[in-house]
Amino acid sequence: MPPATARISFEWRRAGPGPWFGGRLRAVSGFARDPKHYGDRLVYEPLERKWAGYHAQHCGCGRDWLEAHAIPAGFTVIPRGQTGYYGLVGPGLTEGVDEKKLTADALWEAVTGKPGAQTWYESVRITCRSPEAEAARKAENERIYAPRRERAEKAKTELATEAQVKYLTTLAEKVGKERFEAEFAKVIKGSDIAPRASRQRCATAAKRLTKARARKLITTLVGND
Repeated sequence: MPPATARISFEWRRAGPGPWFGGRLRAVSGFARDPKHYGDRLVYEPLERKWAGYHAQHCGCGRDWLEAHAIPAGFTVIPRGQTGYYGLVGPGLTEGVDEKKLTADALWEAVTGKPGAQTWYESVRITCRSPEAEAARKAENERIYAPRRERAEKAKTELATEAQVKYLTTLAEKVGKERFEAEFAKVIKGSDIAPRASRQRCATAAKRLTKARARKLITTLVGND
């Protein structure tokens, strides 16, 4: 079984023990209970890329670790809503086990073909779905994402920064004026920004862009560099 430092998965978890009432995103694999997504079932939420890596390192059959090993071994995939994440349930992992002595040994053996030797017991992340907890979660999400939405909206109207204009000028020199003009025309499409005039300096044209469109043009030119 991998060392403690390798136990990672993307999931919401609060820093301390007990029910989750809204916290930070932390990379950690583990057992969970969430009535909204899993009903009353205990599940194990794996980090896809880590378990795929364990499988590639210890088995190397080239097949999907879930379809080739986990599911045939009796594990069932439980989708976590429409998030793209999921939980696993199955014998020795979440069924017929002592919740005070949880390990991922059964899954490890099924995926790698080697006996598990996990030396620690894992706790269960419990997501509280009470009205109070849901309200707290929504408030926390609003606190985090509202400023981001506001910045994104401002970027649609505020002019490109001096740093963006300078970088676009450098990129224009690398990719050539023709390429710059072609991509510039694409990013201003649908806006009231004037096209680059004949013989106009790229820096002058770039100054007319908004932050958002400048960012988009930079991304495109970097990809074409």
